[in-house]
Amino acid sequence: MSAHTQTVEKGQNTTLLCQESYVCSGTDEAIFECDECRSLQCQRCEEELHQPERLRNHERTRIRPGHVPYCDSCKGANGNIMHASMTGSRQIAAVRCQVCKINLCVECQKRTHAGGNKRKHPVTVYHAGKAQEQEEEEGMDEETKRRKMTEKVVSFLLVDETEEIQVRNEEDFIKKLDCSPEQHLKVVSIFGNTGDGKSHTLNHTFFYGREVFKTSPAQESCTVGVWAAYDPVRKVVVIDTEGLLGATVNLSQRTRLLLKVLAISDLVIYRTRADRLHNDLFKFLGDASEAYLKHFTKELKATTARCGLDVPLSTLGPGVIIFHETVYTKLLGSDHPSEVPEKLIQDRFRKLSCFPEAFSSIHYKGTRTYNPPTDFSGLRRAVEQQLENNTTRSPRQPGVIYKALKALSDRFSGEIPDDQMAHSSFFPDEYFTCSSVCLSCGCGCKKSMNHAKEGVPHESKSRCRYSHQYDNRVYTCKACYERGMEVSVVPKTSASTDSPWLGLAKYAWSGYVIECPNCGVVYRSRQYWFGNQDPVNTVVRTEIEHVWPGTDGFLKDNNNAAQRLLDGMNFMAQSVSELSLGPTKAVTSWLTDQIAPAYWRPNSQILSCKKCNTPFKDNDTKHHCRACGEGFCDGCSSKTRPVPERGWGPAPVRVCDNCYDNRGIQLDVAELPSDEEGGTLIARKVGEAVQNTLGAVVTAMDIPLGLVKDAARPAYWVPDHEILHCHNCRKEFSIKLSKHHCRACGQGFCDECSHDRRAVPSRGWDHPVRVCFNCNKKPGDL
Repeated sequence: MSAHTQTVEKGQNTTLLCQESYVCSGTDEAIFECDECRSLQCQRCEEELHQPERLRNHERTRIRPGHVPYCDSCKGANGNIMHASMTGSRQIAAVRCQVCKINLCVECQKRTHAGGNKRKHPVTVYHAGKAQEQEEEEGMDEETKRRKMTEKVVSFLLVDETEEIQVRNEEDFIKKLDCSPEQHLKVVSIFGNTGDGKSHTLNHTFFYGREVFKTSPAQESCTVGVWAAYDPVRKVVVIDTEGLLGATVNLSQRTRLLLKVLAISDLVIYRTRADRLHNDLFKFLGDASEAYLKHFTKELKATTARCGLDVPLSTLGPGVIIFHETVYTKLLGSDHPSEVPEKLIQDRFRKLSCFPEAFSSIHYKGTRTYNPPTDFSGLRRAVEQQLENNTTRSPRQPGVIYKALKALSDRFSGEIPDDQMAHSSFFPDEYFTCSSVCLSCGCGCKKSMNHAKEGVPHESKSRCRYSHQYDNRVYTCKACYERGMEVSVVPKTSASTDSPWLGLAKYAWSGYVIECPNCGVVYRSRQYWFGNQDPVNTVVRTEIEHVWPGTDGFLKDNNNAAQRLLDGMNFMAQSVSELSLGPTKAVTSWLTDQIAPAYWRPNSQILSCKKCNTPFKDNDTKHHCRACGEGFCDGCSSKTRPVPERGWGPAPVRVCDNCYDNRGIQLDVAELPSDEEGGTLIARKVGEAVQNTLGAVVTAMDIPLGLVKDAARPAYWVPDHEILHCHNCRKEFSIKLSKHHCRACGQGFCDECSHDRRAVPSRGWDHPVRVCFNCNKKPGDL
């Protein structure tokens, strides 16, 4: 309304006054509206005005409460529409010009009273009430009502070009659609090449030409990402997508986004503006069908189960309508009326070896545009016919649509490396499968993306090959396998029934042990003097497993034996330090007494050399004669000879000078039970090996302790130089705050966060060892 227009307030009330002033002078309440007289009339004026014969047939309408007349300027003398608004219906008046005595809508007021003297004419403002709006709607035809329902529809960005959903949650999605949460909807999406007019097609098919989806005459694509709008007439979520062949950045992710939209759609329109159907159309639909069945069907079914939906999301894929617009060529099948276009399309799919079996139906709808604009009426009827068919795809609530899209976005997300881009297919497997590659054989994981979030392990299509670098061989007990069980076994330093030191001693002599939870110890690597067979040929089966990035390595052989030795040395040294003895010597004497043969004199009773009587000091080494079992100094027992009568075999061993001189005389050895004698001799042989090991450790004490610890560190432990703070409490380590490794996870912790003790059999620690706070909380065996 012009700023200079004078407004008369008296007409603003709900009571309308007579506009004729023929009898009542404009003071009486209006009762009738005469369409031909183009005025509101009171009872007296209406009777007087229509007395003449030629005026008696005027169409008069009784005024209801809240009534507002129609615009007079929009009608000609014969009552026909002179100019139409966007909806093409008669416009309700907004004001009445008191000078011109006519009712005007907003557009007509701007057109006729915006300039000259008319802009100063006083006007009366009308306010349409709900009753008037309802009366207006009752007078509309069905087409006009549909147009009015779509007047306020707007589109919004649903997913951007990086596959990020732009609505916060389910409630935000429903709010932007502006529909009821209980309303059952279907989804219609459109695909096609850039520049083929996809947005324009949706605007004319669903929204009567209103620019709900943005269009532009510029060369650049105006649709970036995925946009959505709600059609309240057909109860449909309409989705507009980016054009194919137009994107240059994030091409792989944008292509994958198209398939996510296709997966949640009930009906897909493929828009093509070409005189002939190109192979790209068939290739796109064929690849989309294959990818849908291979990757999305399972995920949609899982979403159905998680959400407890009654309506399955993946009984069949969406229906497809190929909307083909030509200019110079005939439409498909028009040459021969007996040929069905859909059959010709199926033949074309077969010739190209593309099989669109995922789609519930494929229909062809063509239009030939001799002169613009394009006729969309045929497409509109085909869409409505497909939407009415609920036999394969049922409508569902908007919350279900959002959950399906969210599930697919969470599953299939993340950047796609350029080296994984494949140009032989629109939707290659690399767009939807896990990107992890086996470090040993280079094969990729066949599981879908982000499967690790659900605790699903990696899996490959092909078998792996053995790599010495990763030692990826896994053992299973052969006896259990033959009984129908698959039990993994791990080579380790000692059996679970052995004490830590005795187990280490056995390891030094008999090598590593393989122990089955069901069968017990099934193998020792050096059980016999000779002829030891490989475990693969006797007690275990082997499998070569894939080595995936970020997973723990494989525990093999004695990779924690050195650390077990350091742990034992530290423990024993602390235990005997209060006795003012040399820790290493005390450990050696204690170990020797524990595993010594029965005829040996215990170290605790040997105070001086048996021959020269030289007293032993704390750091002096005591030597046992293998023949008589007494204790001697090194000078009095430096000679060696075989002592087979004691069970030491033909190899020369240490003996004292007297036994060496009497080597021709047979010793009187008491007969012992074979099992006991064998056990003590084996134990002593173990002791020999362990003492040598301890001696090597004593010699190594001159080497920096950090170097020794790094050399002994198991493969899965984080190196000391990489541990700067506690993995749990984040305290920084210093000289006063020591680092400790959890034997389960291998991370570094302070003492407070790793003071628990627990066996870790999966790592080869069968007896309680240091574990962190988090690992100690885990149920079951570590």
